[in-house]
Amino acid sequence: MKLVRKILLPIVPIYYLVTSLRNKLYDAGVKKSTSYAFPVICVGNLNVGGTGKTPMIEYLINLLKEDFKVATLSRGYKRKTEGFQLADKNSNADSIGDEPFQFYNKYKDDIIVAVDANRNNGIKNLISANDVPEVILLDDAFQHRKVNAGFNILLTTYSNPYFSDYVLPTGNLREPRSGANRADVIIVTKCPINISEDEKLEFISRINPKKSQQVFFSSIRYSNKVFSDESSKEIKELKAFTLVTGIANTSPLVSFLSEKGLNFEHLNFKDHHNFTQNEIDDLNNETLIITTEKDYMRLKQYESLKDKLFYLPIEAAIDKAESLNGLILNFV
Repeated sequence: MKLVRKILLPIVPIYYLVTSLRNKLYDAGVKKSTSYAFPVICVGNLNVGGTGKTPMIEYLINLLKEDFKVATLSRGYKRKTEGFQLADKNSNADSIGDEPFQFYNKYKDDIIVAVDANRNNGIKNLISANDVPEVILLDDAFQHRKVNAGFNILLTTYSNPYFSDYVLPTGNLREPRSGANRADVIIVTKCPINISEDEKLEFISRINPKKSQQVFFSSIRYSNKVFSDESSKEIKELKAFTLVTGIANTSPLVSFLSEKGLNFEHLNFKDHHNFTQNEIDDLNNETLIITTEKDYMRLKQYESLKDKLFYLPIEAAIDKAESLNGLILNFV
């Protein structure tokens, strides 16, 4: 534990009490939570940092987009705009945020992408538009209790599960562990490919889910190719390159590339990093740049990087996906 977190340990009970009281007020109906007469699915977490929300939203998009008009609604973290924004051909990572722009870039012909820090306001704008969605996916909204989502998916990572963590500022939990009781489904993400059944049972016992909750396990599946807007390359054919990341947890990606025996230098920035012009100038000196799909949404706007910038796609591979799909489709 870092020294500063140890120093802040006395603040933990205060943070715990404040967040617990807030949840109790919502549970008791003292604070208002709005429900909707159509399917609203929330994907979120208790921990700060990367738990795989973006791959999970894309998993839901792929599951639902053929049969339903789907909209995603995100906060649009670190965007340079305010209020409700509907993604269109003029949108970019600065106007709607990197993750929503990723959704729009991949699925613009299939779904509606919107951002609004006020999720109720965002939903009201979506349902008052000409193209009304049939299902709304709330990205990173588990603590946004002003909306009472009909189906809550809680994500927690294999390497840092919420049941072993503590609330901020000493730990990484946004709220007490008891918040997990609001989830309909709990998914343990970023699991090893070869996780055993005994390990799964141990995890489930420590989660101690309610009878109404189901627990699933997922791992990250990486593509065998890297892509740009114009072309692609086989990973096995990559020579020396620079890996550029601005995500919360780089360990799975670095491990994957290292296991492939690839030769690369890693430039690791903070999550949702806004690249400065000096940093872009430095990247101009690189021969080949591999990045994440989220970071690609921020970097692709720089014409000087066009011929050397590629991203590595990922997707969530969920164990017993048929059961999870059935729960979601039954809800919708």
